[in-house]
Amino acid sequence: MRLSKAYVPTLKEVPAEAEVVSHRLLLRGGFVRQLTRGVYTYLPLGLRAVNKVADIIRQEMDRAGAQEVLMPMVQPGDLWRETGRWEFYGRELLRFKDRLDRDFCLGPTHEEVVTDLVRGEVRSYRQLPLNLYQIQTKFRDEIRPRFGLMRGREFIMKDGYSFDRDDAGADASYHAMYDAYCAVFRRLGLEFRPVEADSGTIGGNFSHEFMVLAETGEDTIATCQACDYAANLEKAEVVAPVDRCDCGHDCPPPSEVPTPGAHTVEELCEFLGIEARSVVKTLLFDVDGKPVAALVRGDRELNEIKLKNLLDAKDVKLATPEQVTAWTGAPVGFAGPVGLKAPGIRIVADRELDFDCGWFVGANKAETHLKNVDLRRDVKIDAHADLRNITEADKCPRCGGAIRLRRGIEVGHVFKLGLKYSKAMNATFLDENGREQVMVMGCYGIGVSRIVAAAIEQNHDDDGIKFPPSIAPYEVSLLSLAGKDKDVAEAADKIYADLSAKGVEVLYDDRGERPGVKFKDADLLGMPMQLVLGGKGLKNGVVEAKDRRTGEKRELKLADFASEFDAWRRAVRQGWGLDI
Repeated sequence: MRLSKAYVPTLKEVPAEAEVVSHRLLLRGGFVRQLTRGVYTYLPLGLRAVNKVADIIRQEMDRAGAQEVLMPMVQPGDLWRETGRWEFYGRELLRFKDRLDRDFCLGPTHEEVVTDLVRGEVRSYRQLPLNLYQIQTKFRDEIRPRFGLMRGREFIMKDGYSFDRDDAGADASYHAMYDAYCAVFRRLGLEFRPVEADSGTIGGNFSHEFMVLAETGEDTIATCQACDYAANLEKAEVVAPVDRCDCGHDCPPPSEVPTPGAHTVEELCEFLGIEARSVVKTLLFDVDGKPVAALVRGDRELNEIKLKNLLDAKDVKLATPEQVTAWTGAPVGFAGPVGLKAPGIRIVADRELDFDCGWFVGANKAETHLKNVDLRRDVKIDAHADLRNITEADKCPRCGGAIRLRRGIEVGHVFKLGLKYSKAMNATFLDENGREQVMVMGCYGIGVSRIVAAAIEQNHDDDGIKFPPSIAPYEVSLLSLAGKDKDVAEAADKIYADLSAKGVEVLYDDRGERPGVKFKDADLLGMPMQLVLGGKGLKNGVVEAKDRRTGEKRELKLADFASEFDAWRRAVRQGWGLDI
């Protein structure tokens, strides 16, 4: 493509609405334009990048035995009522009525639609296993759409669904998709990790997220330095201490300590001159309409997903100040587990707290705390469990190795759904003995448009994007510095024609711009290989080649250009961990 003919409206200034690197560079490079909050138009370069990602996904899905379909984006509300998600999904589900006053929604995902499809067609065990996928536009009415393609309301997604006879078959389908996803991300040239994850609103009992590692990532993941263990912060297991406190009930009885103005752990520690590790935080929650107190050490962070899973709850939210006062008799900041007033309140504690005593806790009295609290002696705790976030001071739950916390961007998720949707929607088949059985399902998603943004978050510098070759809209940027020199223009035209003839995708900057403008645009747009031909190079019989990833430059002889280009191209791709 000649850049003089291409629709690539680059911007010199950083758009005010751009919050993260990928958003800024996608707007500046003319890849996308915002239509409204969280909704984008893909311009030619942006669409080419998205299509490159989609093509690789298709190839790996087809290789793994999945079959592509295309389901409607508009879905009837009755299907969502069958699974109970019409009310449960929340305001992210964009609902509307048609002219006959029937409920519909814009699909954020397609579990109900695909289950309805299969239950109407599949009757026999001989038709299973079945794995269907699509690449399609989704819509989720995000409360705070932000970060451009990273968290938009409308986005392009690959979603797939497997149907099996039994759990063993479902496990095989799951692992086939897991392996296919690993192949996809390796081919995309991205540094990634599959991590154990919570299944969230999709449901199911087992899942992995695929994270592109980037310092700007929204998610924190825990990775072991010694083994392959990796999990997101919501799921990462914390190993309980080994040495239990052996003081029995010899701790002094609790006593009150005046703590005026000490509403937070930090303020309490500063006031009393103690460490946060000697404090127990009492966090009050409204869990499905009932009061719950969750206890963690003062220097720890409670993990609400772990709490929700422990209680098998649908809705977990922090208590309001009014609820705190009603349940404790004190203002916010002085809640403690000793003598809570709320009828029927459940008290759960992180298991770390069962290994020590002599705690400082809130006294459920304004401006007051208790010291010398032994939770085993002074509090009736309903359950001990892993309720906190893992830290780098903790050990790997698999091998005991060192844990490292890294930032990542979720770009894929695979779930074992089990019978959640098939049972609710009566998706059954007849087994070998003619008995009716419920299909076992799996669900597999990849954020196609999000991958493009994540690739940029991982691969950029101050000058612009560094696209991996497999994602780049074009593999080569060819810059002609001809000016009025017809010989240079003709030589550049020949390089463009020769590369195009051998199937290399080239963005040919044949514009009449100054060299500086062309260099800046080439770095901004981020094609992995740059070729520059000017009068001096032509005179010396060479074209300058630059690897956008490393910045390394070399000269390719025009007399042996075909072979020298092929060798250089191979080296560039190998630098990304890709085959030619």
